[in-house]
Amino acid sequence: MPLTPPNLVTLFRIATAPFLVWLLMYTGPTASWAAAGVFFVATISDYFDGYLARSYNSVSTLGKFLDPMADKLVVMTALIMLTGMARMPHVPAWMVVVLVSRETLVTGLRAVAAAEGLIVGAEELGKYKMALQAIAIHGLLIHYTYMHVDFFAAGMFVLWISMVVSVSDSEMDSLCGAGVAQLVERVLAKHEVVGSKPITRSINSLIS
Repeated sequence: MPLTPPNLVTLFRIATAPFLVWLLMYTGPTASWAAAGVFFVATISDYFDGYLARSYNSVSTLGKFLDPMADKLVVMTALIMLTGMARMPHVPAWMVVVLVSRETLVTGLRAVAAAEGLIVGAEELGKYKMALQAIAIHGLLIHYTYMHVDFFAAGMFVLWISMVVSVSDSEMDSLCGAGVAQLVERVLAKHEVVGSKPITRSINSLIS
């Protein structure tokens, strides 16, 4: 499958993750601003690959797979590295565990659903959640106080909001609700299990 321009931009975003790891091994202001700059470029590239895909009608199956994976990879890399940094204060590990677990669960369910031909679209609230996480991580990466603004405190405030949105949004409901019921129905039908419709209705009633 040939690589399209949007896919190349997405691969570039994935390539920023090792640079984040390297920069966040240092705790000084210079490294902090550099890491925030790299994360900003990665965030902006997410807009450009979508713009290119829509403008030139070059939406591909590979792009649908790589784009969300790149987003989660960059966000998770930044959060995990921020947790383990030597500087104080730092992001609580338990909060990162909650966020990463949620993203891993959603990604896993989407992969299983896609393997069975079921596409579960992202909810609008999920997009807001990603935007909040990006804003929070920028502040956490800068970390230090400039012009009387405590960037770490501001980043933590927004990260709290994004965590509340993450654990309460309807994207999980759509994946664990009707989406799972449809997935079960497809699996049962694929293996020619008799009575798959009543089973699916029973599962749907339990999780609704």
